[in-house]
Amino acid sequence: MTLSSTAYRRVARPVLFRMAKGDPEAVHHRTLSALRTASRSSLALRAMAGIRRRHPSPRSVFGVDFPSVVGLAAGMDKDGVALKAWPALGFGHVEVGTVTAHAQPGNPKPRLFRLPASEAIVNRMGFNNAGAEALAGRLALTGRIGVPLGISLGKSKVTSVNDAVGDYLTSLRAVYSYADYIAVNVSSPNTPGLRSLQDRAPLDELLAALTAEAGSLAWSAQSDGRQRRPVPVLVKIAPDLTDQAIGDLLEVCVDRGIAGLIATNTTLSRPGIAPAERAKADEAGGLSGRPLHARSVEVVRFVTDHCDLPVIGVGGISSAADGLRMLDAGASLLQLYTGFIFGGPPLLTSLNKAIAAR
Repeated sequence: MTLSSTAYRRVARPVLFRMAKGDPEAVHHRTLSALRTASRSSLALRAMAGIRRRHPSPRSVFGVDFPSVVGLAAGMDKDGVALKAWPALGFGHVEVGTVTAHAQPGNPKPRLFRLPASEAIVNRMGFNNAGAEALAGRLALTGRIGVPLGISLGKSKVTSVNDAVGDYLTSLRAVYSYADYIAVNVSSPNTPGLRSLQDRAPLDELLAALTAEAGSLAWSAQSDGRQRRPVPVLVKIAPDLTDQAIGDLLEVCVDRGIAGLIATNTTLSRPGIAPAERAKADEAGGLSGRPLHARSVEVVRFVTDHCDLPVIGVGGISSAADGLRMLDAGASLLQLYTGFIFGGPPLLTSLNKAIAAR
C-alpha cells in the first residue's frame, strides 16, 4: 500500500503542521526525532521501505555511483541523526550539514517560517549544528547507510571571513573519511559575509586549499601507501548571482579541479509569493520552495551551457514535472528539501517513478 499525494496533503500534512502548536522548527525536530527512532530499528526501516515502490535510476556522477537520481538536500538532517531512514524512504543520496568547525546555536528564534499557499519557506537558521567533530563521531557509530553520503561544509559565525580557509579545513579534516563527496557552502544568506566567498579571489584561495587538502587526506588514508582517488569537492552556489558572477565562479571551479556544482541555495528575492503571505515572506532570510524553481532551472541551464561540470539541481522541485524540467536543463542529480516538506514521501515516489520511466 502506498501513501497517495492526496492523502498526504489532506490528512498527514495538516496533522504534522499542527504539531507543537504549529511552530515549524519544533515540528521539524519532532519529525526528525521520529525518523531517528525509526533509523535504529531494522523492522521500522523495512516497513518504511515497503510503503513505496522502488524505482531505481542508477548513474555514476563525479566518480560516485548513485542508486537513483533524487537525494536529500543539506539542511534537513544537519547533524546526521536519522541517516538510515532517508534511504528507506527512497532517497538515492543524503547530504548532511551544513556543518561548521565550531558548534553553534544558529540565529535567534523564530527563524523558520512556512508559507503554505506559496509552498515555500523562509529561513534564517544560521548553520545551527553540533560541529564537525560531533558529526564525525556520529558517522563513525552509524557506519555506511547504503547510499552515497555528502557532507556540506560552511563557515563558523565566530570565524572572520579572512580566516575562513582555516575554518573550512578544520571541518574537512574532521569529516573527510566519512564523505562520498564534500559540498562547499559559500552561498547561504544567513551567515554574515559568507556570500563574499563566492567572489573570484577569496573563492580561488578557499578552493585551492580544500582541493589540496583533499588530495593530501586521500593519500594519508591509505595504509598500503597507494593514493586513492580524493573525495570529490563540489561548490553550492546562490541563485542571486549575475551571469557574469556565475561565469567567474565557474572559471575558478574548473581551474581548481572542483568535481561539480550544486545549484542552487536559497534566494534573497521574493518571487511568486501568494498575496496573503507577502508580509510573512518579508521576514529576513533565504526563500526556498516553489517560487525559487524557475530561477534554479535558469542557473542549472547556464552552468551546464558554460562548462562540463556535473550539476546537482535543487530548488523548488514540487512535482515530478519540476524534477524532469531540472534534468532537461542539464542536471545530473536532484535534491529535495522544501518540496519534500510540502509533498512528503508521495512526491519522492512520483519523482523516482517518472525518472525511472524515461
